[in-house]
Amino acid sequence: MTVTTFDPESSVSLTAAAEKYFAAKLAALSGNLIRLSTKESGCTGFAYVLDIVEKAEEQDTVLSFGDVTLAVDAESMAMLSGTEIDLVREGVNQVVKFNNPNVVAECGCGESFSVS
Repeated sequence: MTVTTFDPESSVSLTAAAEKYFAAKLAALSGNLIRLSTKESGCTGFAYVLDIVEKAEEQDTVLSFGDVTLAVDAESMAMLSGTEIDLVREGVNQVVKFNNPNVVAECGCGESFSVS
């Protein structure tokens, strides 16, 4: 058995705006949660993936933020460690933004990223 210490600095977090946004999305879907993962994509390497799912995968890290449960894919956790998820307004649009301290490069359109 191994013991790990939870370090909130190395976890994924939600801003108040993102928490409110996701809570509204989940309100009609009792028992569901948000799952964050990554996939190979774009010209830079990886893209963020947000899905509404019924349950977390067995190896996911499950985090609770008020009315929002966030499951983070175990295989993606190293590149997502320390990421803050925010909801920002850009003109008339709202956009989910990932403030990821591990990112070393992003493509010009912002759809993909790479980590060191």
